[in-house]
Formats: sequence, C-alpha cells, structure tokens
Amino acid sequence: MNWNYLAECVRLLYWIYFKPFTLAEWVSEIHPDLKSDTNPFTMRSEFSGNPKLRRYAGQVWFLTVAVPVVAVLLVGIIYSLAVGPFNWSRSSLYLIGWFLGNWVGRGDNTSLQKWLTQIVYMVIIISLLINICIQFAPELTRSILQIISLESLLQSESLLQSQFYVVKSGVEFGVVFGVALRLELRLALGVAWSVTSGVLFNVASAGALGVALDVGLGLGIGVPLGVALGVAFGVAFGVASGVAFGVAFGVAIILGTLRVYFWIPELLWMFFLLRFVPEGDEAKWLRRLPPYFDQLIYLPMPWMDSFIVKADRQNPVAAQQTINYLIDSTNQQKVALKAMVGIAIDTLNRCQNSEDIVAITEQLAWIPSPPTAEIGSILPEFLAISQDVRAAENASSAYLQYEMLATPVTKLNGLRNSLVFGKNPALATSFGSIVQRWLEILETSRKILEEAALDSAEIRQVYVAGPALNPENSNSRFKGRLDVFREIESLAVSSQPPVLLLYGGRRTGKTSTLKFLPQKVGSELVPLLIDFQGAAMAKTLSGLAEFIADAIIEEARRNRNLKLSAIDRESLKKEPFIALQKWFVQIEKIAPGKRFLLCLDEFERLQEVVKETESRSPLNFLRYIVQHRDNWILLFSGSHTLDELNPYWSDYLINTQSLRMTYLQESEARDLIRNPVANFPEIYTECAIDQIIYLTRCQPYYVQLMCCVLVDRLNAINRENTRLDREKQTQLTAEDVQAVIIKTWERGGAVFRERYQELTEPEREFLHKLLDEPDISVAESRSWQRLVDKEVLEVTETGYRFQVPLFQKFVEIQSR
Repeated sequence: MNWNYLAECVRLLYWIYFKPFTLAEWVSEIHPDLKSDTNPFTMRSEFSGNPKLRRYAGQVWFLTVAVPVVAVLLVGIIYSLAVGPFNWSRSSLYLIGWFLGNWVGRGDNTSLQKWLTQIVYMVIIISLLINICIQFAPELTRSILQIISLESLLQSESLLQSQFYVVKSGVEFGVVFGVALRLELRLALGVAWSVTSGVLFNVASAGALGVALDVGLGLGIGVPLGVALGVAFGVAFGVASGVAFGVAFGVAIILGTLRVYFWIPELLWMFFLLRFVPEGDEAKWLRRLPPYFDQLIYLPMPWMDSFIVKADRQNPVAAQQTINYLIDSTNQQKVALKAMVGIAIDTLNRCQNSEDIVAITEQLAWIPSPPTAEIGSILPEFLAISQDVRAAENASSAYLQYEMLATPVTKLNGLRNSLVFGKNPALATSFGSIVQRWLEILETSRKILEEAALDSAEIRQVYVAGPALNPENSNSRFKGRLDVFREIESLAVSSQPPVLLLYGGRRTGKTSTLKFLPQKVGSELVPLLIDFQGAAMAKTLSGLAEFIADAIIEEARRNRNLKLSAIDRESLKKEPFIALQKWFVQIEKIAPGKRFLLCLDEFERLQEVVKETESRSPLNFLRYIVQHRDNWILLFSGSHTLDELNPYWSDYLINTQSLRMTYLQESEARDLIRNPVANFPEIYTECAIDQIIYLTRCQPYYVQLMCCVLVDRLNAINRENTRLDREKQTQLTAEDVQAVIIKTWERGGAVFRERYQELTEPEREFLHKLLDEPDISVAESRSWQRLVDKEVLEVTETGYRFQVPLFQKFVEIQSR
C-alpha cells in the first residue's frame, strides 16, 4: 500500500471537513480553474499534462467511494453494540447503488449523467407531491393510486410505512448528519431531497436511486458533497429504530449544520487555554487556537479575542499574523475585528508617558483604514494626536516643544467633549479614561517643558507672521481694530443697514478682524464668514450655493452655537439660489430676533465663478438679499475698492458704506510688540521698539514679521553665548533691529514681492525715480495719487515719501 498516497487522502479528507479555505487555495495551485466543489473528472483531457490534477481526481474518487463504507461499518458496529440490530442488508443495497453512481460519475458518458440527473429531479418532485398528498388528503391519494393501479404501493409498506422507517432511524440518522453535513445550502438540500426520495419509494429501489443521486448530487457538485452524501445515505438506510422524525431530524439538521459536535470540544479547549496557559505565555499558544484546526466554527467562540489581545503584549507580530489568518482563512472575521479593537484600546491604555504616545503611530499602523465601526473615527484621532506629539518631540527647543504640545492637548479636549456628548456610550466608556490619561501625560510634559524653557532663558516664539489669527489660539495676539468693530456693529443694527465694504491692502488684518468679530459684537448679531477663496473653486452654480450653505451652517454653530436646519440638496441641484433664498427664510424663523451678518471675504474671487459659469445669478442673489431680506446684512471684504472692480459690480453693490483697514494705532503696535501674549518677557529696549515702529509704520504683518525674526536672533545669540560660556543677552537694541532687516526680507520675501509686483510698470518706475530724486513735488506729479491710495506713498510738505520705510528699503534693493 502506498502510505504517502493514503496520508494525502486523509489530509484531503481533513481539509474537506475542517479547512475548506486551505483546500480552496491548494486546488487553485493544482489548476487555476479548479475549485473545491468542482468534479475534477470534467477536466479529464488535461490529466496527461497535469499529473497533480490526475492524482487529485483519483484521491477524490477514492474518498468518495471509501469513506461511506468506513462510516457505515463504524456506525453499524457501534449501533449494534449500543442500541440493537443494525439493518446491514439495506445499507449494503444502498452502497451498491453508491458504487454504481461513482462509477458513472467518473466516466465520460455525459449524456448518461444528464439523463440520470433528470431522473433525480423527477423522483424528488414526484416524491414531494405524493408525500404532501398523503399528509393532507390521504383518501383522495388512495383513490388516485387505485385508478392508476398503484394501490399495491400503499399495501406494500413502501410508501406509508417507509415514513416510519425514517422516524425509527431519526436519532442515528441525525448523528450521521452531524458528521456529514456542511453549511452549504446545496448540500443540505441534496441530503434532504435524497432522504425524501428514499422515504417515499420502496427501499428495494435504493440501488437505482443511489446511482442517480450519486451522479446528480455527488461528484457533479463537489468533493465535500460527494463524501457527505455517501456517509449520510449509507448509514440512513441501515438504521432501523429511533425517536419521532420531526424532533430527531430537526435537531440533527440544526446540530449538524452548526457543527455542534466539533464546537463542544473546541470550546473546552479554548477554556483550557484561557485557564491553564501561564500569564505571559499566550503568544506561544496562538497556533493552538481552534481556528488553526477548524476553519469553520459557526457558533460563538468566547475568550479567543481576549486571548489574542494578551498575546499582543508579548509578541505583536504573532498576534497580527493570527488576526490576518482569521480574516483571510477562516470565518472568524468578527473575532478578528474584536481582537483588533481590543488591541487598539489596550495599546492606547498602556501609555505611561509622551514617548509611549509617540510610539502609538507605529504600533497601530497595521490596523486597516478606514477603521471598523466599533472604533469609528476615534482611532484616527488618536493616531493624529500621536503624530502631533511626535512633531513636538522633534522640535528644536524646549519652548517650541511646549508650544506644539498645545495642539494635541486641544484635540484631546475636543475628543473628550465629543465622547461626552456623543450618542455612543460604549465608545465613551472604552476611550474616555484613555483620553483623560493622555491629557494628564501631556499636561505634565508641558509643565516640565515650560520649566526647562524658563531655565534655558529661551524666548518663546509667539509672533504670527502670515496666516490670519484665530480666536481659539491667538486671542491675546490680536490688537486694536476697536473702531472698526464699533462701526460695523452700529451700522449692522441700524433700521436700514447699508452694504458694508471692508477694504485695505493685503496683510492688513481683514480676515483676522472678521474671525474675531463674533467676540466683539452683541449676541443679537450673528457673523457668518464665507471665504470666497474656497468658493472660487466651484465650477457650477450648485457647487457655489452648496459651499455657501455649508459655510453658514458651520459658522452659526461655531460663533453662536446655533444649529441650523440642513438645506435641501436636491433643490440646490435644480435651482441653487432659489433654494438658498427659501433656506434663508427658514433660518430667520429658527432664530427670531437675530440679524445675520454675511461676511464675504475675498469677494473679488466671485468674479471667477461668474466668468466660469457665464452667469450673474450669484450677484442677483446677493442683490435680492440686500433689497428684500431685512435681517440679512452683507459685508464685502477685499483689497479693492468699487472703482477698481469690474463695472458690473456697481449694479449690485447699492448703498455701500466703506470701512478702511489700515495700519494699527501706534499704541496698539507697541502693545503688540511688548505683550504678544501674557507674561511675555521685556526683551526690547525703548529704542528698539521705536525703530520697529519706524520701519514698519505699524503695519500689523510687518510688525509681527520683524518681531518674529528678532526673537530668533536673540535665541541664536544666547545659544552661542551659552556654548562659549558668556553672559546671556537679555534685551534687543536698535542695532539688532537694523541687523535683521535683510533677514526680514528673506523671511517675508513672497509678501514683499507680491506688494511690489501688484504695482504697474509706470508706478514702479516712479518709485525708483523717487529714490533718486526725493524732492519731486506733488504739483509736478499728481497722477501718482493712486500710490497714496494704495498706502505705498504719502504726501509731505516737500513732496512724496514712502509710507513704510521697510518696504522702501526693499524697493532700493530691486533698483540695484
């Protein structure tokens, strides 16, 4: 006997019942078109060129023939010893039919196979119909059978009494089903049909029926089904006693399809692992988990996910490999997901310091994105916080680390609030304590870093040169503009408010002013900021309207905690601005007594949408709001006056009140230099402050930019002094201010060049001429008044001069 061949057959049988995923992968390696439920004899023509396929087909046939015989012998012996006589004659008769069916199925006579398959279906249908008639109309059935001369069928115990045959064999038959059945619907149906047919027809016809069923439902649809049918039918025809058919058969089907007979020992084994594996050795036993032996476990397998979570603490790689195996090669995907969630929570919960938080990004990078519903958007937020902490750890100084840790702390506070007010108590329970622990860790780190920064005498870099200031993190940095706020509020609450136009040069603080507006005006006014730099990306009118609606909803929530109803998206697609008009009316009803200040920042970009869509509908909508919606006030913010815009704007901006954004007051600029944030050290001499005021002309961006460069200079000087063991410099002088002019141009080069390039060529030529001839009189060159309006030049008693000396020095460099 070829023991290797036999061992391969045993392995194949094991895979059929316990490792179908492994079987499917293995047969695909034999032939790409071969499936585990494919009759390999249909590929007979390829046997000569594929020895593995021929060997596999032979093993399939051997198992299909041999397993039922072995199963019948074993069950028959056990049954005879435990219960009573086993009907060997009926089983033998069935097995003869089983052998003949395999012989036909292995052959290449497809017409015979199709003919026998049709007989199977006819037998099934006739059997079911006769059985139903007997159950619900026995007298009528008897009469019909008499007419067609089949009354003897009723008298021969083959029909009615054969039902009791199944009743008597229910328990034993169910045991076989528990071993034989798989959870494929077609297998359950095939066995059920065959049982019904065997019940309804004389047992003497079992041989012929066995042939037909073996061809139609055996080899024809797969190895698992062929083996299962052999076992089930071979034993079923041999059992002679049992309990009530309904109970026995129903219980057998349920227990068999759910594989309870295998699940019970697997459950006990899982309990053994959890109870007796020493703490800390779980990773060594991962390969002993039940799914590594049985890939089809349909009933719950408790404790497995927690076992994997414990193993992850010792060997994360092994735990991840186990999870991947559960996902790819078993039906335990839910257990794998629970294990992933458990590992995520456990890993986050074990963080004891900021270094642990930094490591989270790499430790949990293997979890797929997007995450599962069990952790929703929580895990990505923790990963983002971990990355922020890593960025802070890599900062060049203790103070920068301290400052950068403010971002993850803010995010954690926001995450805590979302958990508290969210609708998922399970998430709040699982992650709330983690958020609190992380907050404590980061707050402790910030205190340590703050002390280290003070000890190092490094100056905090708190000046912001470039982006608009946000109230959330730059409240103390915003200075002045009280006159603008008062004027906006007084005009907005008047009985007939005008259209407001807030204009000024670039980087004068217009956007920052609009962002701080909600804090500076009364609660009856609801500022709604819409950034038309983003709106200009819209290529359609509906896209623009949707952008406006989304911005209004978000601004109302942020500025006044006002929850607005969502706009009808379908209406936006059809008539976008009609939909916006109706929505504005709804908003007024939601918030009676409120006035809405619609702040259109960078409104000039709306011209791009008008050009792209070839429609002035957005402008018509704005004019409608101005004329017909008393509770809506429009504020346009930009760097151009009306006379600099496209002529069609004059038809829409009616009754406009202009508000100019210019330089800070000198007192405001001095306050910004000295006290950008609370407890800022006195690092400037009065001469240095005077020099900054002179060079920047209190232009807010230039002030922030120059102070930012000066702080970097002072820190660099003191780092060098520390290295050379020299006394540290505590204040900046006027000489330091002069020394950073070139560095200031380099840091803000894009802004200086933009300011220079936006001038016309004649205007730039005049500026260069003015540098060479500073005594040019105003009377000789009144045409250059436009440069005064642009805040480039100013008029003096002797002529023109640059308003901002820092920009003048930049122009001097350009003229060289």
